Amino acid sequence: MKAYEIVSDGGIDALALAERDEPKPGPGEVLVRVRASSINYRDLSIVEEPGPRNIPYPRVPNSDGAGEVVETGAGVTRFKAGDKVCGTFFQGWIDGPITERDMANALGGTLDGMLAEYCVLPEGGLVTMPAHMSFEEASTLPCSPVTAWHSLVEVGGVKPGDTVLLLGTGGVSIVALQFVKMLGARAIITSSSEEKLARAQELGAWQTVNYRETPEWQDAVLELTGGRGVDHTVEVGGAGTIARSVDATRVGGSIGLIGVLTGGSFNPTSVMRKSIRLQGIYVGSRRMFEDMNRAMEQHEIKPVIDRVYEMEDARDAYHAMRAAGHFGKLVVTV
Repeated sequence: MKAYEIVSDGGIDALALAERDEPKPGPGEVLVRVRASSINYRDLSIVEEPGPRNIPYPRVPNSDGAGEVVETGAGVTRFKAGDKVCGTFFQGWIDGPITERDMANALGGTLDGMLAEYCVLPEGGLVTMPAHMSFEEASTLPCSPVTAWHSLVEVGGVKPGDTVLLLGTGGVSIVALQFVKMLGARAIITSSSEEKLARAQELGAWQTVNYRETPEWQDAVLELTGGRGVDHTVEVGGAGTIARSVDATRVGGSIGLIGVLTGGSFNPTSVMRKSIRLQGIYVGSRRMFEDMNRAMEQHEIKPVIDRVYEMEDARDAYHAMRAAGHFGKLVVTV
């Protein structure tokens, strides 16, 4: 079978398209024919800097993928041949609070990922694909959407009438926009691109803020909310944006801290003074994934895909992620 491998610290262009033996499932395991794999910023970071993350060589990249069950090992009861499935980001995190052990079992990092024609996963590390989605659409689900769901539903408890702040138009923020609309809430979204803001409005954004034209964007958010602030913020910037996010969030509100895209430092005093609940979020459990899939099926929500690449062009997809010109997800057909 064909599989991409990280074989050095040479970055995107050093990714090797290799031949491997087709794996066989053992007891409790499932052999999946991968049909599509999507790329997250985290996957790009691992490809570009495997050394600091202690990634062993060779390592198959990408946490996200979808495919069909080919064969099951002894004792498997959750799936059968022909079932359409997605892998979970954390292979052992089923439900409840995350543990150190759960965090040590992430696809495309500590474990081989999904940018391969076949993979073997434990039956507990798979979920059923939403029936209304293609393999390409379902391949985007394990990381960004589950992360957004975790922030909005599990941490923010977002309900009809709430107002949510979304930073940027990356994978997490765009699917969060779809979820906010589904939950009957209002979304304010930021970007430096008027074109992307216009597309966000087409997806249902209530208000938009161009942070290049309005560097003090938290003031714009406060003005839009009558000085109150938003109920919940999906924070993907990190230290460089968190202070403004706190200012833009209401007293007693919540912030899901997801990304570390910007550098800088942060004084947490304002978090205390506003009694804000600041929760670090690293994707989510299988139970969250399954809850999210049911909601997406019921409301017929489909992920936004910017472009689909052929497997031999996968390196181009990583370069597109680095260029950051996309709106929605970048997917590789396997």
